[in-house]
Amino acid sequence: MSTIKTLLFDMGNVLVFFSHERMCRQIGELCGRSATEVRKLLMGSDLQWEFERGRLTEEEFRASLSERVQHEFELDALRKAASDIFEAHDEIEPVLRGLKQNNYRLVLLSNTSISHFNWIQQRFSILEHFDDFTVSYEADAIKPEPGIYHRALSMIQCEPHECFYTDDISEYVEAGRTYGLQAEVFQNAETLKTHLQERDVRFE
Repeated sequence: MSTIKTLLFDMGNVLVFFSHERMCRQIGELCGRSATEVRKLLMGSDLQWEFERGRLTEEEFRASLSERVQHEFELDALRKAASDIFEAHDEIEPVLRGLKQNNYRLVLLSNTSISHFNWIQQRFSILEHFDDFTVSYEADAIKPEPGIYHRALSMIQCEPHECFYTDDISEYVEAGRTYGLQAEVFQNAETLKTHLQERDVRFE
């Protein structure tokens, strides 16, 4: 295999754990709707995905959701209900720290909204290890759409075959491989270490 120079990491359920169920429940508590109703309104339509593509601002997202549930959300309250859904993945940070100590370039590749990204950046240290961020709300595309992968390839500063990518969703990993990336499905920190060792990537 080629020498790895850059590593691409997904964020949700790789760097941090998250719960869409908690998000829907907390938003529902603000407007008197069930989590199931909120999930249908957000994810059964294009609303959440358009927000993650960056086609809606936070205020436009708030206004659209307010109209759909017939409840006027305060932006700060909605932001907290929608974003206070993450937990640290303590086993992954030592791996990232080791990779940086061995001079690898780290780039994020994530479907995320500006609200979620800012929430994580302000409350967790995990993103401090990264050199650059490929996020869907800036790419106007979500995985597995081509646009977000092309943006990531412009940030890795190496040939695709010199980059290792991990994501917890196999469809996104398969898409990454079509662009020449070395890619594996993320299961846990131990399997990640095995995938890195197989490629002679140093993380200790």
